[in-house]
Amino acid sequence: MMLLTIIAPPFMEEELIDWLLTQPNITGFTSQAANGHGSGHEMSVAEQVTGHRRQITFMIELQKQMAESIIDDLKQHYSGSGLHYWLMPLSETGSI
Repeated sequence: MMLLTIIAPPFMEEELIDWLLTQPNITGFTSQAANGHGSGHEMSVAEQVTGHRRQITFMIELQKQMAESIIDDLKQHYSGSGLHYWLMPLSETGSI
């Protein structure tokens, strides 16, 4: 299993939720507000003053092949949008 994490600007939140909900390989996901820090992306003056910018994080647990397919689809649908992602293996997952 893999964990696909997608970082998006807040204005894309609803659109990405709708898009993720229509993907047949995704049975559920988690989203949460996050703050981005650092110089790896452009910040407005207000964000520079506060030292962070608001973002939305989506976390999706998938099989590797499904995750790679979702990433390819994201690249097609949201090219140039500034989305950031990472894909990490999960050593264990379950419900208690």
